[in-house]
Amino acid sequence: MTDHLTKANINLFAILRNLEDLCAMEDETKLIVKDCNISIQFIVKNGPEAFLILKDGKCALQKGRKRCKIKLYFKNPEHLNKMFDGKANPILLKGFTKLGFLKKEFPKLVEKLTYYLKPTDQLLKDPKYLEINTYLTMFTAFNAMVQIANHDRLGKLNSSRIPDGVVAISILGGGPSIFITSKSGCLEVNNETDKPIRAYMSFANTNIANAILNNKVDTYSAIGGGELEIRGCIPMIDNLNKLLSQVPAYVR
Repeated sequence: MTDHLTKANINLFAILRNLEDLCAMEDETKLIVKDCNISIQFIVKNGPEAFLILKDGKCALQKGRKRCKIKLYFKNPEHLNKMFDGKANPILLKGFTKLGFLKKEFPKLVEKLTYYLKPTDQLLKDPKYLEINTYLTMFTAFNAMVQIANHDRLGKLNSSRIPDGVVAISILGGGPSIFITSKSGCLEVNNETDKPIRAYMSFANTNIANAILNNKVDTYSAIGGGELEIRGCIPMIDNLNKLLSQVPAYVR
């Protein structure tokens, strides 16, 4: 069972957040925002607030409120989720002169994001596509997991059982690393950390990571075959896996 508040946080901080990496990794996406200088505020009543900056070919998503050129308001978390599903429109509070961007460039960004998050076997034969899909799928899964841990009823129960500390998740062979920090039952995700690592989850390479993240290879088989290494504080990993098992209910 899912709830709208958790899904709203996932849509902003796991799905939309991928624009940061997509702009950095994919030239066509970078070109779409090459000459942009746009800031978009997302305000959800009784829900999350996020601030998206698109400038000079780069993208950044932050929590909270800042001065913006476009302000989008949502009556509740469900309203935001319906927008992400293509079934509702936001309420435009500011930025009527920027409607051209919202109708032209922004849909192109969403289309690119969807393209890379919805793989087919044929698309995955392209090494560059596979790399981008793997990285975005990894970031989506673990950012969504953190939102589930902090907002979903069952997720909070599972996260309360995770010992304090940092888990490092990496794709070996030059791939990215992300770090999940657990403190008093709450989780946060970062691209770097200066804290000691208590547990490790390491994918042998990009191909293996893609197969596991897209549910084409069983996790236990990968561990048995040495393609996925788990070490350190195992209770941390076990409870993270319980949270990860909730992600497909929210992200399809």
